[in-house]
Amino acid sequence: MLDIIGETNAVALIGLAGGILLGLAARLGRFCTMGAIEDALYGASTLRLRMWGIAIGAAVLGSFALMASGWLDGADTYYLSIRWMPLASVLGGLIFGYGMALSGTCGFGAIARLGGGDLRSFVIVLVMGVSTYVVLSGPLAPLRDALFPQAGVTVYDTPPGIAHHLGAITGLSVNAIGMALGALILAGSAWSRAVLDKPGQIGWALAVALAVLIGWGGTAWVARTGFEALPVVSHSFAAPLGESILWWMTGSARPLTFAVGSVAGVWTGAFIGSLIKGHFRWEACEDPRELRRQILGAALMGAGAVLALGCSIGQGLSAFSVLAVSAPVTFAAIFAGAALGLRQLIMGFQPAE
Repeated sequence: MLDIIGETNAVALIGLAGGILLGLAARLGRFCTMGAIEDALYGASTLRLRMWGIAIGAAVLGSFALMASGWLDGADTYYLSIRWMPLASVLGGLIFGYGMALSGTCGFGAIARLGGGDLRSFVIVLVMGVSTYVVLSGPLAPLRDALFPQAGVTVYDTPPGIAHHLGAITGLSVNAIGMALGALILAGSAWSRAVLDKPGQIGWALAVALAVLIGWGGTAWVARTGFEALPVVSHSFAAPLGESILWWMTGSARPLTFAVGSVAGVWTGAFIGSLIKGHFRWEACEDPRELRRQILGAALMGAGAVLALGCSIGQGLSAFSVLAVSAPVTFAAIFAGAALGLRQLIMGFQPAE
């Protein structure tokens, strides 16, 4: 099959398939990072936060099952192949979370909203994509390299994964530890009457996990059976936004990638979901102050995601699925940054009475 469609087209189709699931989950299942945090802090509901936990637990369980079967090598994944930088995770996560609060959504959420006709999100997607590349490989890249130099994991290092470190300490199977931790996260997140009363939400959370697994499993298969040196990746929505912008501008000079397919898939899934729900409508920003805040937030999200080596999906789901040490730290920092930004917007940092 790879001979017919080509390896780069194959990984783009894999990204498209998983992206469609993510887009549908966003529109039909209300799967959203910012929404989950807002509900937990100000809506007295942890349902959507528990959906995240279910998605993470199922993705961890599935990823380590793929590793146990020999289908996926964890060392091939980006998050387990570079050394962890704690300060970058915390600082990048805080910046990303604060920017997410200012924008009202993350990169993934902006694509999903764009699929429903929200043109304000188009601005967020463009600004975040450009901001990411400014820090990743543009004028600010030398400063980033100087402050946070990335180093690969050597054969003598334990991969920066929770299961890998526990395996090194206990001598137990890394894959067994990973699957056990995934099952615990899944059970702990689902063990709530609010969740059990809404099986549809559980289904959409599992669909999100499936999208992550399609990414890992599909790209691992192409890397293993193909001849091109293509990376083993899953979904993230920081650098892929910039990559997609570049492809739309220079597509004749660059091949399709998983990232381009993933972004297109989320938009497609969200568009289909908005039509199913009857929610598609064109929306624009009429308040210059709101637009200014969203542009600033998008710029911060792009920079923060590069420092943290992933966004709310990249670190919060894909990196978490292989139990990278960076994932829970970055996700906690994103939550804290978003909480700070929401407090500023809602309460203006006024002390509680």
